[in-house]
Amino acid sequence: MDTRVKAVVHSQGASGFDLRAWSSAHLETVEQALSNWVAADAPAGLGDAMRYAVLDGGKRLRPLLVLAACEAVGGHAGAALRAACAVELIHAYSLVHDDLPCMDNDVLRRGKPTVHVQFGEARALLAGDALQALAFELLTPDDGTVSPVVQAALCRLLARSAGHHGMAGGQAIDLASVGLALSEAQLREMHRLKTGALLQGSVLMGAACGVASAAATVALGEYGAAIGLAFQVVDDILDVTADSATLGKTAGKDAAQDKPTYVSLLGLEHSRTYAQALLEQALAALDASGLDAAGRERTQALRALADMVVNRNN
Repeated sequence: MDTRVKAVVHSQGASGFDLRAWSSAHLETVEQALSNWVAADAPAGLGDAMRYAVLDGGKRLRPLLVLAACEAVGGHAGAALRAACAVELIHAYSLVHDDLPCMDNDVLRRGKPTVHVQFGEARALLAGDALQALAFELLTPDDGTVSPVVQAALCRLLARSAGHHGMAGGQAIDLASVGLALSEAQLREMHRLKTGALLQGSVLMGAACGVASAAATVALGEYGAAIGLAFQVVDDILDVTADSATLGKTAGKDAAQDKPTYVSLLGLEHSRTYAQALLEQALAALDASGLDAAGRERTQALRALADMVVNRNN
């Protein structure tokens, strides 16, 4: 079984929703679209580095959240596929840059050498730059398939999630916090930006591909914020409980680099309890969204993905 599918497999819940079947179909579509859109013919080997960074690895959680949220609001599938691929390109670029010697200096990502190890630092830097630019190109097709209003909304959501209000700002705090003793509130804010913002943005981008009420949009944002933080809490747990082969990246690196984590602050068991509490918050937000009114069960995929985020083993 594909490792990406393994990451999202859980037993069917009481509703009978099959996350394995749902995710398998969507992962195949996303993977093919990424392969088509991340061209190999960029100059001087740049395309090879870009494709190496993006293809054949990763959970694809962010694209799945986009597609699940789009389905929840009955949105436009074509726009959602572009948004799903765009957010994955932003995620991939961030990993390429985070792994560079000037930041986390990591050598293993998704079970293979990091991009700068494989292609050199300069080409890795350029590959990340190119992936970021391509993400916004995907969101702005000129063939009339995505309305200008939706294009603008998607670009704004992605830019805000990735910039100083989100991922980049969180990474800056992370780098500045090495060796420091952060409070729980400070740690939460760092991870809300560094990890949570792009996951929350993925949900909101999916919602922007359709028409959702103001109440539903707020609820989806709360859902995204809860699972965004939960993802990082579980990441911190796995960093001390799993090995590198299982994770596909270097295990134990947070402790080795003296970085503040939920485990170092709260302890292992309290961190696990907190992750479960965040799962309950996410599910409660979906309950409050009104999207499942009249037995429509539109949020089944979002519910299953939240459970997967908290109860995963890699």
